[in-house]
Amino acid sequence: MNETIEKKHERASAIIAVLQREYPGARCSLNYNNPIELLIATILSAQCTDERVNQVTEKLFRKYPTARHFAEANPPELEEDIRAAGLYHNKAKNIINCCRAIIDRFNGHVPDFLEGLIALNGVGRKTANVILGNAFGIPAIAVDTHVARLSRHLNLTAQKDPVKIEFDLMDIIPREHWTKFSHQLIYHGRKICKARTPRHGLCSLCYLCPAGQEAGCGR
Repeated sequence: MNETIEKKHERASAIIAVLQREYPGARCSLNYNNPIELLIATILSAQCTDERVNQVTEKLFRKYPTARHFAEANPPELEEDIRAAGLYHNKAKNIINCCRAIIDRFNGHVPDFLEGLIALNGVGRKTANVILGNAFGIPAIAVDTHVARLSRHLNLTAQKDPVKIEFDLMDIIPREHWTKFSHQLIYHGRKICKARTPRHGLCSLCYLCPAGQEAGCGR
């Protein structure tokens, strides 16, 4: 699809308008009360559903209410506490080391800047952007599988690397929409534009989506 950058910005604005109408209340699906809880929940969410993570953290956050509690946790015990979230050995190790660094380097507070976050064990750009956008209200685009897939379908990027997708979207999507745009794409990906069976006939973005039009959703 050949389009000028001006046309792409116009189409992006139209996409945002549709998503705002369809998913006005889109938000992070993980349950949390503060930055450390969101950080732990996001680490646990790797290869695990948000619903399952929320089930695990309901008791977990009562047992470990602060970063220091996680930092001083007994590894085998923490593994059992998070077993249902899968990959519990590596996740427990990352959580403990991550929280030790928060205690040692950031006075017990989750850092509110990208470089500080990605320096922590188990924290990549996606997790860091989830924390920034949701715990601290700092606009950020978190690129998960839904955001990556839909961004390519919508021809907002041709990249496959999440970091390159993030930067492409940052150039097209106005900064004030970054965080919510990520959530809205996730909602749409879960409900309509599913990876294996996209529901083209129900897609409100059809007329703005090159992939959907190629599949005949506008016919």
